Amino acid sequence: MTAAAGGDATIRIEQVEPGSKAMDRFIALPYRLHASDPNWVPPLLMERRETLSPKTNPYFLHADVMYFLALRGDNVVGRISAQIDHAGLELRQDATGHFGLLAAEDDQGVVDALFAAAADWLRSRGMVRMVGPFNLSINEETGLLVEGWDRPPMLMMGHDLAYLGPRVEAAGLVKAKDVYAYLYDIQDQLPKAVRTMIERPLPADLRVRMLDMARYDQELESITSIFNNAWSGNWGFVPLSAAETKQMAKSLKLLINPRLAWIAEVGGRPVAFGVCLPNLNEAIADLGGKLFPLGIIKLLWRLKVKGVKTARVPLMGVRRDVGGWLQAVLPFLIVDNMRLEARKLGYQWIELSWILEDNRPMRRIIEAIGSNRYKTYRLYERAV
Repeated sequence: MTAAAGGDATIRIEQVEPGSKAMDRFIALPYRLHASDPNWVPPLLMERRETLSPKTNPYFLHADVMYFLALRGDNVVGRISAQIDHAGLELRQDATGHFGLLAAEDDQGVVDALFAAAADWLRSRGMVRMVGPFNLSINEETGLLVEGWDRPPMLMMGHDLAYLGPRVEAAGLVKAKDVYAYLYDIQDQLPKAVRTMIERPLPADLRVRMLDMARYDQELESITSIFNNAWSGNWGFVPLSAAETKQMAKSLKLLINPRLAWIAEVGGRPVAFGVCLPNLNEAIADLGGKLFPLGIIKLLWRLKVKGVKTARVPLMGVRRDVGGWLQAVLPFLIVDNMRLEARKLGYQWIELSWILEDNRPMRRIIEAIGSNRYKTYRLYERAV
C-alpha cells in the first residue's frame, strides 16, 4: 500500500490479489460508476472473475499482471491493471508493458495516481513504455471508447465514461492507435460492385462452408492458425496460444451457431474464415451481472428461443499466402454467407470490430458492403 506520489495525499494505492475481497471491490467499481449510464452493459460477474484469475485465464501462462485500487478513506475511487505479456515481448523485443481495466471517478488526482502506480510497477520490471488499455490482452477487450457513446457496446467491446479519455491525456498519455467498430444493416442488399465480384466464376477447388460442429475442436485450431497467420503483421499482434485456443473453444461453444461461422478451403486446406457471434450483451443488459437464480434462465431463453437482433464479427482473416484475386474476394464471400444466414435467423445489425485505423484493406472491404463506422476506441502510450 502506498500513498499517491506527488499528488493528492488523501489517495492511497493498494495492490489487489486475485480471489481476495479487494478483488471483489476491484470488479464492482464500474457497476457504481456507470449506474446512471443507460448504454453501459453490466458484465457477468462470473465471467469477470474467471477472466481476471490465473486459475482460469490462460493469458497468465505467458503474462505477469498486477491489479491496483485507488482509495480515498475506505472508498474505492479508481482501478487499473499493469501487465507484461512475455509472448509480445519475445516477438517485438521492445520493452513495452501494458495497462488496462481502467475505471475512475472524474478526478485527475485519482487518474494520475493510478498511472503512477502502473508505471512504477512496469518500470521496476524493466519496461520503458506502456500502452493500453488492454483488458487484459490485445486479443480481448481493446481500447478506450472516445467516440460512440450513444449505443450500448457489443460482445467483448468496452464502454467508458466520456470524461475518461481527457483525464488519461492530462495524465501525460498520447494516442498510439485508434481502432474502429463498424455497424452493418444486413437487411441492405450488397452493392452492385461487390455482387459482381462474388458472382464471377470461382476456382473449382474453392469451397466455402459452414463450421463443422462435429469437428469443433479441430475447426477452432484451423481458425486459430489462420488468425495467427493473417494478423501477424498487424500493430501490437500477439498470437493466440494453444491454451488460449482451447479456452476460447470452451467459452464460445454455447454462442457459436455454425450457420454464422464460415471457413473457406482451397484444395481442402482452410485459408480463410469469419465468425459471427450473437451479441451476448443484448441478452444480459438487464441482469445486473448476475446469472443466479433466474438470470441463467433468462439468458438461455433469449439466446436460444427469443433470439437477439444484434451480432458481432470478432474474428476474421485470410492467410497471407493466398494470392491475387482470391485474397480480395474471400472476405466478401464469407461476409455474404454470414449475412444471408443471419437474416434468416432474424438478426438486424452486425458489428464488425475491431479494425485498426491503418488497416486500409480491411476497412475498404467493410465499407464496400455499406457498413458505417460508429465507435472509436483509442490506445494510449507513455514512457514509464
